[in-house]
Amino acid sequence: MRKTLVWRWAWRELFHGQLWPVVAALALIIACVFALSALAGRIESVLTQQGRSMLAADLVLRSNQPLAPQTLQNFDSIDVERSDQTRFGTMAFSDNEMQLISVKAVESNYPLRGALELESADAMQDSVKPGELWLEERLFTLLDVGLGDKVDVGDLTLTVSGKIISEPELSFNPFSQMPAAMMHLSDVSAAGVVRPGSRVSYRYFFRGDSSDLEAVKTAYTPIDGQRWIDENTGDRTGDMLDRSRGYLSLTVVLVIIMAAATLLLTCQHYVDSRTQTLAMVKSLGAQRSWVRRWLGRQLLMLMLMATVLGLGFGAALEYLLRLPLADVLPSPLPSYGYLPWVLGPMVALLVALPALGIPLIRLIEAPAMSVLQEQSAVRARKNPWSWLLAAVPILALVAWSYDNRLLWLVLAALVVMLSLLAAIGVMVLKVAQKRVKQPAFKLALSRITRNPASSGAQLGALATSFMLLSIIWLLRTDLLADWQQTLPQNAPNVFALNIAKSELDDYVGRLDANNLERSEAYPIIRGRLVGLNGQRYADLTPDREERDEALRRELNFTWRDTLPTHNEVLEGSWPSEGGVSVESGIAERLGLRLGDELTFNVNSQEFTAEVNSIRDVEWRNMKPNFYFIFDPALVENLPANWLVSFRLEDSQSDILNQLGRDYQTVTLLDLRTMSGRIQVILKQVSLSLSVLAGLAVASGLLLLLTLLRITLAERQREIMLYRTLGASKKRINTTLWAEYGIMALVSGCMAVGGAELAMAGLLKWGVELPVRLHPEVWLSLPTLAVGLVFLTVAWMLRGLLEPLKK
Repeated sequence: MRKTLVWRWAWRELFHGQLWPVVAALALIIACVFALSALAGRIESVLTQQGRSMLAADLVLRSNQPLAPQTLQNFDSIDVERSDQTRFGTMAFSDNEMQLISVKAVESNYPLRGALELESADAMQDSVKPGELWLEERLFTLLDVGLGDKVDVGDLTLTVSGKIISEPELSFNPFSQMPAAMMHLSDVSAAGVVRPGSRVSYRYFFRGDSSDLEAVKTAYTPIDGQRWIDENTGDRTGDMLDRSRGYLSLTVVLVIIMAAATLLLTCQHYVDSRTQTLAMVKSLGAQRSWVRRWLGRQLLMLMLMATVLGLGFGAALEYLLRLPLADVLPSPLPSYGYLPWVLGPMVALLVALPALGIPLIRLIEAPAMSVLQEQSAVRARKNPWSWLLAAVPILALVAWSYDNRLLWLVLAALVVMLSLLAAIGVMVLKVAQKRVKQPAFKLALSRITRNPASSGAQLGALATSFMLLSIIWLLRTDLLADWQQTLPQNAPNVFALNIAKSELDDYVGRLDANNLERSEAYPIIRGRLVGLNGQRYADLTPDREERDEALRRELNFTWRDTLPTHNEVLEGSWPSEGGVSVESGIAERLGLRLGDELTFNVNSQEFTAEVNSIRDVEWRNMKPNFYFIFDPALVENLPANWLVSFRLEDSQSDILNQLGRDYQTVTLLDLRTMSGRIQVILKQVSLSLSVLAGLAVASGLLLLLTLLRITLAERQREIMLYRTLGASKKRINTTLWAEYGIMALVSGCMAVGGAELAMAGLLKWGVELPVRLHPEVWLSLPTLAVGLVFLTVAWMLRGLLEPLKK
């Protein structure tokens, strides 16, 4: 009977009005952690598969010479699938035309990852067979051929089998492109196009388990001119997804912080309201063990209910977050396993240990004399378990994200901001109290400033809540704005390369005649950076593999009289008198400074240039960008080809074909498919960010509601005291509205300053975006703060004033 009574009382307390925010906050934590961990696993799978698809394998060995037969036999002894590829440039001859082409000679099992789409006369094909020749769309026009026609490649005549629709390997170097063709590897020897001295590159593709791939790497050590490539070292386009994942992580951390604050406030208020009740029960003979069992049953039911609700809501939230990413995520979706089901409740438990445990320990320790004593005497009691409970989530956070700079930056900023906002708020209110004459406002300010510590905590908490809400939304907005600027709707999507000087004016005129939006034309010379301040990089770093990537290959140089409109000078001035402007990324990696003397090699000619400026370059904007831009007087006499990029819509393919037909020596790189795909991904990721940002806003509103509900409940005894002393209901009502209106306005204004400072830090050191002000929140945030507070007060004020009949 006694056990039944304990359970019934615990169940009744669970549905007490003060405990539902506890369930809501715990469920929110579980749902967010579940959704993020599940989605993060799937996004990681996307990034890995995307990287491997772009490589067409799990692991690739790039080489400038063929491997020895014994090496290939060693690879065959390992349990991996292998596919070989040979790349070369050659002339293709049809009955009417000839054209320089870039050939990929592949085996029938190519690709090992990703999809190869080949369109023939009656069907789609996914592999290349002996005797076939597959052409890029432009080559049909350039060679004047159709399906079934014959094309000579070296000594071999091949049949045109169809068109290359898409292939997994996507090269992003637009300066070495020729129209592409594919043939079978077994036909290369018969064609006789690969001879000693030919410029040929080789690829060896591998697919297998991680352990087998490591065995492949162990079996062969690359020499000069060779390199192992995997999804981590290859070119990847996951920067946008990486940033969005970082935003998701940050948002969930902020949601957890706000939910933890809700837990702490709710449980603290619950303890204050139940201290005398428990003290009375103890005075009637209840033992401390009975109180523990009673509270333990409440906590157990709280956690069970929150876990069920949180996991269910988390599964639904994960679905909502990935719904916009349907075209990005792989199909079928990989399972996220059991980890999210365990991680969500575990994080909630870690957060609940101090948030619920510390106040409840004080409640258990409350002596029976608390019936007669003030609660402040109870608050003064200490328990060593409190420190241990508080240390558990802190140690877990350190172990989980000790190297997450963004997270610690946010947490440090929150601590500093909370303290500063609380102190500033109290000072502002004290100054206002001396100047205000209206009785209701003067009484309200007197009430707020009576206890500076308590008022400061309330103002700081309110301001921090509004600040967090604005940070979440502003960071989302800035990320989306950065992506839109990086790849705007009108971004160039076609590069015209290798334009001869004699053809430049005519070619650009043709683009302008078709009203195509284009970039300026840039001269291109190929060369290497070989020395710094009189010392050669080969001597500074003898091991070629240890040098920066930019030192191991030829780079694309250009010259200009003026700064490109899409670049920004960070240091120095534009090159003059034999100078060079250097991109900031390579300058940082190589330790280049203004005034350094760099040595370059172009066509076996060496020359020096002084670093005159450091430029910021956005490489993702699909515009012509360069590591080094020279003073024209230094290099303009070197032989060069020209580059121009322009915007072409899908319906304008005829213009592209005509350009290819009229200017057969000009290479056209069509990136319309790729840029369109990136635009789709951008929109989908934007929707996911908006879903999670909306969830974070809901979490912040829950915290605000809890905070205001608790502070309003604390006013009830004071309201009765004011009434006893003769204050009218109207005067009490006006004072309450004035008090909360002032607190809302002050906290909203403080939140604006805090949000701007926090956003400056996040943009500069967190997501590495340009720092900017956000005037859109200067007026909207204080207005929103006052509106939310007034709505909450209006909702709860009727219950507080109900005892007042007049």
